[in-house]
Amino acid sequence: MRNWIVALLFGSLAIPAQAARIKDIANVRGVRDNQLIGYGIVVGLKGTGDSKSEFTNKSVARMFDKLGVKLEDKEVASKNVAAVIITAALPAFARAGNKLDITVSSIGDASSLAGGTLLQAPLRAADQAIYAVAQGALLVGGGAESHPTVGRLPNGAIIERDVAEDFTSRKMFRLTLHNPDFTTSARLAKKINLDLSGKYATAKDAGTVDIVVPFAYEGRAVELLASIEALEVTPDARARVIVNEKTGTVVIGENVRISRVAISHGDLTVKVDSKGGTGGGKSKDQGADRVAVLDTGTSVGDLVKAMNAIGVSPKDLITILQNIKAAGALQGELEIL
Repeated sequence: MRNWIVALLFGSLAIPAQAARIKDIANVRGVRDNQLIGYGIVVGLKGTGDSKSEFTNKSVARMFDKLGVKLEDKEVASKNVAAVIITAALPAFARAGNKLDITVSSIGDASSLAGGTLLQAPLRAADQAIYAVAQGALLVGGGAESHPTVGRLPNGAIIERDVAEDFTSRKMFRLTLHNPDFTTSARLAKKINLDLSGKYATAKDAGTVDIVVPFAYEGRAVELLASIEALEVTPDARARVIVNEKTGTVVIGENVRISRVAISHGDLTVKVDSKGGTGGGKSKDQGADRVAVLDTGTSVGDLVKAMNAIGVSPKDLITILQNIKAAGALQGELEIL
């Protein structure tokens, strides 16, 4: 099965690099999600709540106090209640009245949150301001591998305040690449300038492109960004091989090359020289070593294909790649996970 996985990865390498939309490889600086967090109480549990949690009892007592019922902490003791932490992601340009999905996680010794209801709880951002309020019945997944102490509430929070962001008056925007690369950054700036017919975009570094708003787009920033996001650029990347020794998975970048080298590994012999051609010999139990011959300058993808053709296991392939890199013959980065 693992040989098949490696072969599948190799097959995907035959596809040439494809152009991608700018919106898929970069984002506008400042346009991002904001993390929200809150503390709350889940009630209605069937004896699966916190057993001996002093802060849970105090929280319940404070809740009753706000509702006009005076109770002492020692008078509040129930395994049908659990203290939880609530997390959510507040999207850019969120507006009051919109709803958010939230995740609720137990922080006490509750064994399950199934069947519980989260009572109204405020959600704060890093500036400590309240941006949303959460409440509702929890959904806890089933199955043997589920985590009953974590629940979800789709649309479980209501946004209480707008996330201020004035785009219409801005004179400049900054794009940041998800995977910084000088070549990609330069291509992106060139593509934008060709589309806008002027020198409006400048690649500042490998991960940053600044855009000056053209006079024709003043007050129409949304239209400008929509036009730029739709442009397609072919991203570049360093030559890299990613190896996961635990799973036997090998992922290979298309630009990785191998210099002239000869390898002997057990009953396997690999030669990369100027003679060209690929081939495999008989296995050891048939009286001869297994042999693969590749052209000089061959790609690692060609090596993987040849190795699979003669039945090399992913474990042996990983060892071979490590030794090729150690010998200085692998032209690219080798990253071991």
